[in-house]
Amino acid sequence: MTSESMTEQIEPTVAQLENEGDVAADFLEELLDIADIDGDLNLDVRQGRAYVSVEAEGDGLSLLSAPDTVQALQELTRLAVQNKTGSFSRLILDIGGSRDVRRRQLETLVDAAAAKLDEGATQASLPAMSSYERKLVHDVAAERGLVSESYGEGADRHTVLRRR
Repeated sequence: MTSESMTEQIEPTVAQLENEGDVAADFLEELLDIADIDGDLNLDVRQGRAYVSVEAEGDGLSLLSAPDTVQALQELTRLAVQNKTGSFSRLILDIGGSRDVRRRQLETLVDAAAAKLDEGATQASLPAMSSYERKLVHDVAAERGLVSESYGEGADRHTVLRRR
């Protein structure tokens, strides 16, 4: 059995991803209640992942939408889903549009790296980041006509960009 066919066997169905989203929403609703924050939760399935976004009126989510906080809450939510379903979760959590903000920050990093390449550098390394953020960097780099590769292990994994 090839690793590709093994991957196909373990890819979750849309129904399983929707269930992940429901479990995550229940967990997050309890968390928001404890923090006394009113928020609306939206569930979706995108690119083979459950996607949960939390929106609120006013300043309720401003502290929760910091990138490090979103990452930590995402990991806690993934653990809660895994505990309930028995399956590893790759869900994505967005709080107050934090994912769009982070994508724009990553676009700025890629553009700065492209400027270094234009000035003669043969490659440009970006800081270590999560697998989701590296995927975004790979997408942005491809849009900009750059080649991107990830290097390193664990928390040190980072992306290196170069011209084609």
